Amino acid sequence: MLICVSPLSYHLTEFVSAGCEVKDYGNLTFEEFPDDEPVGRVKNARAVGSANQRLSEAVKAVKKDGHTTAMLGGDHSLGIGSIHGHSAAVGKLSVVWVDAHSDINTPLTSSTGNMHGQPVSFLLHELQSKLPALPNFSWLKPCLSAKDLVYIGLRDVDPGEHYFLKFLGVKVFSMTEVDRLGIGKVMEETCDYLCTRGNKPIHLSYDVDAIDPTVTPATGTPVVGGLTYRDGIYITEQIRHTGLLSAVDMVEVNPLRAQTEEGVRSTVSTAVDLLLGCFGRLREGNHPQDYVPPEP
Repeated sequence: MLICVSPLSYHLTEFVSAGCEVKDYGNLTFEEFPDDEPVGRVKNARAVGSANQRLSEAVKAVKKDGHTTAMLGGDHSLGIGSIHGHSAAVGKLSVVWVDAHSDINTPLTSSTGNMHGQPVSFLLHELQSKLPALPNFSWLKPCLSAKDLVYIGLRDVDPGEHYFLKFLGVKVFSMTEVDRLGIGKVMEETCDYLCTRGNKPIHLSYDVDAIDPTVTPATGTPVVGGLTYRDGIYITEQIRHTGLLSAVDMVEVNPLRAQTEEGVRSTVSTAVDLLLGCFGRLREGNHPQDYVPPEP
């Protein structure tokens, strides 16, 4: 398990109590770029490129050790390094991106220049011709096919992003589909789709803002009308059930953005529960494989 800077890292004992073997690889420190001027509209390109190169190397090393990797962020631009490092270690991946946002803007379609709205475009083979050169990104090579990507929970998508999703034929379950089908059917179709793509290792990249902000308010870009707590947990349980989960990101938990201490607690505890669902905790209960009930 790879731990990056996050309030979630203080909950490691809960994973041990749930029966997980946890190896804490520690927090990553990133180089600072005090003069990181915008490149066109892109903000913090040098810092983001450098940090993701460092993260990619760390995830690759963890995967080479044979562990399922958990990366705790940080904003969702860290998905670049996490997925790249995962792919560098194991080869072709399927990615399930759970988020209110599709994060598939390019530096040229983004209206804000925020890198956390662009990570998917840097990973996809099909969008490389749409990307301008950026400082500290020369190390990055695309590692993901659009057909191996599934989105769940979208409800705030920019025009350029919507175009790319339709043009590339990406599998998308927006909140409209979640409402129409129910989360059970969404996950059934997601898992069936991934299985037809060859049972590749799954990288689950989970933005806590996928959950409705009444539950997870401590995040940078909350959007109303999101997944319920139960929906969110069910996603992790079903991905775990495939037996293909190989790495997970949990990102955008930001205690500074909550209005109350209760908002912080609710966001952090929900994120921890989502991760526990990834690693085998069941709401119906668990017992150790070697458990033997006492005899009178």
